[in-house]
Amino acid sequence: MSLARLSIKGISYSQTQNGAYALLLSDMDSDRQLPIVIGAFEAQSIAIALEKEIKPPRPLTHDLFKTFSDRFQILIKQVIIHKLVDGIFYSSLICERDGIEETIDARTSDAIALALRFDAPIFTYKNILDKAGIYLSDKNQDADIYSTDNLENTGDSKMDEKKSSFKSEFSQMTTKKLNELLEKAVNDEDYERAAKIRDEISKRS
Repeated sequence: MSLARLSIKGISYSQTQNGAYALLLSDMDSDRQLPIVIGAFEAQSIAIALEKEIKPPRPLTHDLFKTFSDRFQILIKQVIIHKLVDGIFYSSLICERDGIEETIDARTSDAIALALRFDAPIFTYKNILDKAGIYLSDKNQDADIYSTDNLENTGDSKMDEKKSSFKSEFSQMTTKKLNELLEKAVNDEDYERAAKIRDEISKRS
């Protein structure tokens, strides 16, 4: 079976599961997108890997795995999403050490978080894309990765109010103040808030 290479298009709040996120992967050779529901911790870890300027004061689990692998010269060469059963995606890490290649099972969210840290390509089989791939509108195609403008709500009015208050709060602050808040949010390990602050700073640059 032929493989299709994927890139990360974005992360949004899941409209189907409370407390979960939807990771959107894009087929690099077509307009198809592959949505995968992931947990909040994994979404946070992926977002931090995408946001190069946010550095956690302590290593997250995936950062620790990367340090451990580097120390013992283990390389993740690629990630393959190889199976879809009852809506659950199954993935493998293709690893190499001392010229010996090994395949390790992993949750897809963990595999992608690690792929980002190793700069490893992400693939899936085309029959999985045929089964679960979707086409999005042009408006969604242009969405920024992990942008607060791209985060879809879950129909929770409290969440809507929280997002609105974040936007109004940050939009009235100076860039200097935002940078101070960004540093504090990272030190407090409040990475969701840090990502929102970073979005506001990016809009001004």
